Amino acid sequence: MSYIKGKIIQEIYANSSNGYFVGLFRVSDSDIDKYRNKVITFTGTFDEIKYKTNYKMEGEFVSHNKYGMQFQVNSYEILLPTDKEELIEFFSSSLFPIGEKTAEKIVNKIGNDAINIIINDPECLNDIPRLNKEKVILIRNIVLEYQSTSYIVIELGKLGFNTKNAISIMKKYGNRSIDIINDNIYKIMDDIDITFDEVDKIAKNMGYSLDDERRMLSLIIEVMKKISFQNGDTYLFFDEIYENTLKYTNDIEREVFEYILIKLSKLEKIVINKEKYYLKELYDSEIYISDRLYRLNELERRKLPKLDKKINQLELINGITYDESQKEAIYKALNNNFTIITGGPGTGKTTIIKCIVKLLIEINGLKQDRLALLAPTGRAARKLMDTTGIPAYTIHKYLKWDKDKNEFSVNEYCPSKEEYIIVDEASMIDSVLMSSLLKGITYRAKIILVGDYYQLPSVSQGQVLKDLIDSNCFDVVKLNCLYRQTEDSYITTLAHEIKNKEINENFMAKYDDYNFIECINENIMGSVIDIVKKAINKGYNDKDIQILAPMYKSINGIDNLNKILQDVMNPKDPSKNEINSGEIIYREGDKILQLVNDSDNSVSNGDIGYIESITLTDKNKSKKNEVVVNFFGNRVIYTPKDFKNITHGYAISVHKSQGGEFRMVIMPLSSSFKRMLYNKLIYTAVTRAKEKLILVGDPSAFIYGIKNDYVENRKTSLKELIENKYNIS
Repeated sequence: MSYIKGKIIQEIYANSSNGYFVGLFRVSDSDIDKYRNKVITFTGTFDEIKYKTNYKMEGEFVSHNKYGMQFQVNSYEILLPTDKEELIEFFSSSLFPIGEKTAEKIVNKIGNDAINIIINDPECLNDIPRLNKEKVILIRNIVLEYQSTSYIVIELGKLGFNTKNAISIMKKYGNRSIDIINDNIYKIMDDIDITFDEVDKIAKNMGYSLDDERRMLSLIIEVMKKISFQNGDTYLFFDEIYENTLKYTNDIEREVFEYILIKLSKLEKIVINKEKYYLKELYDSEIYISDRLYRLNELERRKLPKLDKKINQLELINGITYDESQKEAIYKALNNNFTIITGGPGTGKTTIIKCIVKLLIEINGLKQDRLALLAPTGRAARKLMDTTGIPAYTIHKYLKWDKDKNEFSVNEYCPSKEEYIIVDEASMIDSVLMSSLLKGITYRAKIILVGDYYQLPSVSQGQVLKDLIDSNCFDVVKLNCLYRQTEDSYITTLAHEIKNKEINENFMAKYDDYNFIECINENIMGSVIDIVKKAINKGYNDKDIQILAPMYKSINGIDNLNKILQDVMNPKDPSKNEINSGEIIYREGDKILQLVNDSDNSVSNGDIGYIESITLTDKNKSKKNEVVVNFFGNRVIYTPKDFKNITHGYAISVHKSQGGEFRMVIMPLSSSFKRMLYNKLIYTAVTRAKEKLILVGDPSAFIYGIKNDYVENRKTSLKELIENKYNIS
């Protein structure tokens, strides 16, 4: 660990949301002689940057062939001035309500220990000319804050907190930070974004035992979060919580464990309902959804007049005839307060949405701003916008999600004003998001959910669409007629066979839109590459072709596929700039997948874009490495610290593909994937193919996956809660 002392003289980059800062530093002293009296670049996380202020920073000098030499700060402290000139400069800075002459008088009268004297005896300033009582109090408070801020960050750093977390703690608790940490370090997890593992490591160093009650209270919450997220459950049973907790602590008696669970219930961290144990947020979400939809469904219905005539008018305009199930969907969607429309691929869900929008706006005269078109992902929202011709949004964007606070600005206290809410790809909505959406819309807004019952459920906890449909308490229209089907096509037929687990031997035959290429595991990668090359020769490009795989690791996994496919779809070229991020090489023209929601840049988890340009430090005025990714016209700038938010998108997971369609889908099916293959995953992958589907690998792995239903075993209470509202036993 090295150190530098000196002053910050210039900002290069600053992120106000997370405190990350890049700047120039004039070094007055260092343990490495060659940097003394030099100006260097430094990077780190800071609470507040103070110019003309002496710092001591500890960290490492890092030399990178592309980033250049920089000092990476691990911890820092503000050095209080001790000589006369520094003190005069300090007191006459913009921090204080006095000028240089008054500052000089203070130092001349009190001496070089002025800061400590002012802290301990503020009356020492009483005889300074032009300093009234208010200014004296203000000067002392500024000095106290200045000193305590640095002290708290330093002390938290000594405990083991990194600078970012130390600053977050200090901002939340101020001067109480150290006392709160000493009293119960695990409490900070309730208030700031820090992981249990980070806190637990520091707690052990502070002397906390594995079975300390404060630790156990937080550990059980952590265990419940992990299990419920991994399985998609909204409630858990005693034994699974108990057995998983034992992996992280000493043997603990069941009676003691039950006592801690009861205490968590009294602290309103969990809810215990008979044999079911819920995290409070998940319990509240399901309760709210069931209550809100019940009340909405029971409201008096506002029916649109002359709907038959208007539908006939629309059929004439568009030269289309709606079948009976489609008409039923339109009637119920427009006349009910709450309606669910479900169906597989090619059954006309998109057609129905388009019709509903046209009937409301073009024929019924509804103002566009009284209708909200929503979807869980950016890709699905764009598809919805392309279909209807009016703006559509992700649910997070619509609710104005603040990623730093993890809160929605549109909520029960400040709801939206739309009269109609249409949500596509509703199978992807988890319990917490559904609850948040219902809180963010007006009490009487009509809601239309559209989705495929048989697709993968949400990544997070719950299975909202399935539970709502299975309750049999709401109007559900099931579309069954196939429209997107030609004589020699098979994709839609295959999807319905997968759904029904009735695969015909024809799945090995070749069709215009489908082919199964059988090969052993070792040859899957080579076969995928050959298929991609042939497709490119036929006029397909990387925007048309999407490889979907069940796993990230292994020779046929997503990570390895992306490395190989980059060389096929976007080979190395002297004219294309590149930049390294760990083992990944990003190249201009690369296909990129966004991994997290980023409301600031209007880009969502699962969005696919392309690297438009890469600018390296030596050619960039800002002296930063920058990657510009174009997401359908939305250009987002990434610097190295943001690279964790993206990856290559030539091959992606089936979950990441939800809400999108691709001209050609290629899916490797390896016997090594078996533990990750199941019916809904294969069904979802197959239904992403719009024109061409190619399966590559082991037919037995395909058949195994179709018969595997494990994903349907999520433990949720929403269905039961709704049935109880309607007294259904």
